[in-house]
Amino acid sequence: MDFIDYADPDMLTLSLARELSRDLRDALGRKDRVLFAVPGGTSPGPVFDLLAASDLDWDRVDVIPGDERWVPIDHPRSNAGQIRAHMLQDLAAKAHLLPLYRDAMTPEDAVERINADLAPLLPVDVALVGMGADMHTASLFPGSPQLKRALADDAPAVMAITAPGADEPRVTLTAPALKAAYALHVLIIGDEKQAVFNRALKLPDMQAPIAAIIGQARVHWAP
Repeated sequence: MDFIDYADPDMLTLSLARELSRDLRDALGRKDRVLFAVPGGTSPGPVFDLLAASDLDWDRVDVIPGDERWVPIDHPRSNAGQIRAHMLQDLAAKAHLLPLYRDAMTPEDAVERINADLAPLLPVDVALVGMGADMHTASLFPGSPQLKRALADDAPAVMAITAPGADEPRVTLTAPALKAAYALHVLIIGDEKQAVFNRALKLPDMQAPIAAIIGQARVHWAP
């Protein structure tokens, strides 16, 4: 694990956008198509703004959410919808978004199809994830009944999962799928999140799922 401490969020945003652009360019040099896993939400928005202006062969980049609430893409809580609105802009508008949601199916019924669709594209080439205050990443939540299976080395790339207290069921990239990424980046902003992350390093993976994926990650933190 590489832990990179930035002076402020602006420096983090600039450096992380450059690293993601570099990693995508390297991957495009190796493969015809590249798989890029990213989170929804607002925290990576400034990074996406810069990254979207990078001069890459975006039409050869497939973008997937690292996890998804089981809602249609036009729902306000859809990660795929947020990614489309915040990242697939400017030059990156040419990238191909791969939503995980499947209409008229339950997550449990859909995961076999999702895994089959993703199989030709795996492994993930570049991944960006965040971390919640409860030490979850993607939808790998402590206390989830499916967490042990999602952390197992032989877990499928995508699993249906429930999060304690969450309104919607979810699907998520599993720990082995994230760990297999050629380049894995973790975005953490704020002193409180840094303290949580430091605690996570001392806890079992079942209590701190973020700890299960960070062996080869570059962790980017700013106050």
